[in-house]
Amino acid sequence: MKKAIVFNIQKFCIHDGPGIRTTVFFKGCPLRCLWCHNPESQSFNKEILFNPEKCTGCGQCRQRCPRGAIQATPRGWIHDNTKCIFCENCIDVCVNNAREMAGRAYTVNDLMEEIEKDRPFYEQSGGGVTLSGGEAICQIGFVAELVKTCKKRSISVAIDTCGYVPFSSFERILGDVDVFLYDIKLMDPVLHEKYTGKDNRLILDNLQRLVAGGARINLRVPLIEGINTDRSHILDLIDFVKGLNISLVNLLPYHATGSSKYLKLHRDYPHHLLARPSDEKMEEIKNLFEVHNLKVKIGG
Repeated sequence: MKKAIVFNIQKFCIHDGPGIRTTVFFKGCPLRCLWCHNPESQSFNKEILFNPEKCTGCGQCRQRCPRGAIQATPRGWIHDNTKCIFCENCIDVCVNNAREMAGRAYTVNDLMEEIEKDRPFYEQSGGGVTLSGGEAICQIGFVAELVKTCKKRSISVAIDTCGYVPFSSFERILGDVDVFLYDIKLMDPVLHEKYTGKDNRLILDNLQRLVAGGARINLRVPLIEGINTDRSHILDLIDFVKGLNISLVNLLPYHATGSSKYLKLHRDYPHHLLARPSDEKMEEIKNLFEVHNLKVKIGG
């Protein structure tokens, strides 16, 4: 029986596609975006998140760990995920809830049980399930089965994708997905690689092929001041998509709500490089899309 690693299931989402939706966040992503607000989504493996602000230093977690994955250092407690077997002893013993698991294995039936709980909301609002991540399509064998199951049960499916996957993976689900929430971050392939770890040629090619295949596309454009908000980049993006059949463009201003997660993963967060565009800048960008007859919205 196929299983996938999922790190979150959010209910009653209204920014992840039409209507009220259940959003399933799959673990693992081929990109490493500088501004990623779900850093726990990047690795394909389970991880333990540790919040040092909740820790009292009692040492119970270290005593209960069978593999010596938890050590005290001058910088504080360190959790070595390479030694961890994810037995969750350290989570169970922590009375302060300083530790949490990122990633659990689900079968299709497991997820369908959660998805079906919200069916009344889908029917009332025109919503459904959204598969997000990370990059859900990286687990395409599982996702294809899940999407077909939803289709058979008349549950609408949206997929939030960075587009950096083989097009053959899209082909397996194209007929069963109602809308793709497709990210475009940068048009310049060199800058795209600088800020995400990969160039964008596969992403742009996949978008064109999806449109040619009849997919419904909502384009999602994360906007970070000083990285991808200059007029020339926006015009290049508009020039690329204006001939495509794009249903909606969502302009997503940068936010730092996920920054605390980096501390929990013992990773640095580049605050000094990231800023939200002003409201005036967001309106200016929105107007550029509208001038070219593209339906556009600020936010999800």
